[in-house]
Amino acid sequence: MKNPIVLHCLCVIFVTSFTNMKAQQMTEKIQPPVAKIIPTKLEKFGDVRIDDYFWLKDRENPEVIDYLNKENEYYQKMTAHTKDFQKELFEEMKARIKEDDESVPYLYNGYYYITRFEKGKDYPIYSRKKESLSAKEEIMFDCNELAKGHKYFKLSGLSISVDNQYATYALDLVGRRIYTLHVKNLFTGEILADKIENVTGSSTWANDNKTIFYTRQDEKTLRSDKVFKHKLGEETAKDELVYFEKDETYDVGVGKEKSKKYILISSSSTLTTEFRTLLADNPDGKFKVFQKRKRGLEYSISFFGDSFYIVTNKDKATNFKLMKTLETATSVENWEEVIMHREDVLLEDIDIFRDFLVISERSNGLNRIRIKPWNGDVEYYLPFESETYTAYTTTNVDFDTDILRYGYQSMATPASVIDFNMKTKEKEIKKEQQVLGGKFNKDNYTEERVWATAADGTKVPISMVYRKELKKDGKNPLLLYAYGSYGHSMDAYFSSTRLSLLDRGFIYAIAHIRGGEDLGRKWYEDGKLLKKKNTFTDFIDCSKYVINQKYTSSEHLYAEGGSAGGLLMGVIVNTAPELYKGVIAQVPFVDVMTTMLDDTIPLTTGEYDEWGNPNQKKYYDYMRSYSPYDNVKEQNYPNMYVSTGLHDSQVQYWEPAKWVAKLRKIKKDTNVLYLDTNMDAGHGGASGRFEALKELSKEFSFLLDLEKINK
Repeated sequence: MKNPIVLHCLCVIFVTSFTNMKAQQMTEKIQPPVAKIIPTKLEKFGDVRIDDYFWLKDRENPEVIDYLNKENEYYQKMTAHTKDFQKELFEEMKARIKEDDESVPYLYNGYYYITRFEKGKDYPIYSRKKESLSAKEEIMFDCNELAKGHKYFKLSGLSISVDNQYATYALDLVGRRIYTLHVKNLFTGEILADKIENVTGSSTWANDNKTIFYTRQDEKTLRSDKVFKHKLGEETAKDELVYFEKDETYDVGVGKEKSKKYILISSSSTLTTEFRTLLADNPDGKFKVFQKRKRGLEYSISFFGDSFYIVTNKDKATNFKLMKTLETATSVENWEEVIMHREDVLLEDIDIFRDFLVISERSNGLNRIRIKPWNGDVEYYLPFESETYTAYTTTNVDFDTDILRYGYQSMATPASVIDFNMKTKEKEIKKEQQVLGGKFNKDNYTEERVWATAADGTKVPISMVYRKELKKDGKNPLLLYAYGSYGHSMDAYFSSTRLSLLDRGFIYAIAHIRGGEDLGRKWYEDGKLLKKKNTFTDFIDCSKYVINQKYTSSEHLYAEGGSAGGLLMGVIVNTAPELYKGVIAQVPFVDVMTTMLDDTIPLTTGEYDEWGNPNQKKYYDYMRSYSPYDNVKEQNYPNMYVSTGLHDSQVQYWEPAKWVAKLRKIKKDTNVLYLDTNMDAGHGGASGRFEALKELSKEFSFLLDLEKINK
């Protein structure tokens, strides 16, 4: 008789082999869609590019929609075995969220404003209470009711008139960020006949309670280029064009500064800003230029007393400085220095109060909040001890208060909203994010900040979090995330959904690569234009670091990025595919050349100062050398999950669609490649808070499936 242990092992081996064989047979039966090839010749500076999938740009073409649907069907079939697990992940993440939640109320012009959610509902309810939190709740907008019958819903740009009677709000029912502006009488509940279509969603009230300033975008490029003035009750056809921004590299915005004395029109490009001011009491007056645009001069303005306070890079202040000027003399020659420029500290923003100036800074990659009394008393910083945290001022709309409201969180500490008394230095935690389920304890996790060395010797910080019992033996799955563009700093933050990875043995890490402003303005300057490749090599060097330090290995390392971070993903899989087991690319900007050469595409012209203008040969050649779509190679690629939205206005759906089609044709490996297109949404994905969790469960199941974790 055979040894029963041996017999059991043989059975297990047989069953496992049989299961693997069946899975392989299923994979062989499920063939990916093949996009037809229609070569299109694209030529610039004598360089000829043949784009076989240029035809996918036509969203009105039924064949394009058919191809996207077939890719979705392929993804659904290939991941059918994970569907139950996706549902489990969704319910698990949802169970940690307090469904009947609400924001910390803030007082503005006599009313406490609150945003809250009700159990089982996807959308927020915006409400207010007059003068006291014990007063009767007035529901301004129940987005759950407004969203009924719509596959996508977004309410934006909520603005209240000075007399508290009217609210402007904007609705996007497609996901392309093209809004319709409405006006509601908050006293009677009536929706007024005033309805303005094809706007950006942003609007502000003059102090007469009947004049509304709003912005409109170019119909093709979606560049915000016009400011209009509307009078309540009048036909929108009579709306006056207040300002038109002719320069295609600039966007415009309109709003009211904190004191409510001035309405501001901003014109901004990547490198240059210009403001216009108008007394809010005089809506029919003419806007006055604050300081005429000068290429390379950036500034933002706040008003207090009789002066404007200006955060600016004037006189090569790379990390910005604070200046002030009288409201009667706003041109640059009148500006006086308040806080000098510092080489090692980035001045990010200010909040002005009656008795205090609050300065938001960044030093050595970490946030700092500095309190400076106007009366000359000793200034001080709020104390923060962790190295993987983020702190930020939040809703501070009142001048006449000693209370600063700020937020704090770290990679293992849930977000808190804190009221800090700047006179007594006492603080009150108004709210701490609840993680439901009873299993979360932040002491079970280790937070760490480490420094990788880039190819040029630059030290690049990485923030990470993982279970305390984890061993650095190279066997841990690790998800490395980064963005690295537009000077957007990627701060360490808490995520309750991330626990679904951490508790299954993952390390989660953020690479603070150049292209963001994590270590100051120079950090951004060294990751853009003709230095953009530093962004990509930094991420690769961070990847090598976590492998060399035994946090993980190439068999367990995963990378993730979205939008411009999706461009990063496209570059690394072309240049260092061997480092990664799998890659998640969300709405990836991967067809750099075709997009940047087409100035009719939304946002293109405003991007020239970020990426360069490819109509100039030096920028063309540089972009051409890294553009992911143009540099797909006949080589092995990691497993890849690529997501997009049909109505995306920022990264058009055809970029990832073309990229995936080309990868399918050229790549040599048999690793999985998925294109998942949300046919009802845009750049931000699904609009409901729980629908977004379903998208996240797809990403998590992709990672966990590759790690053979199915529970």
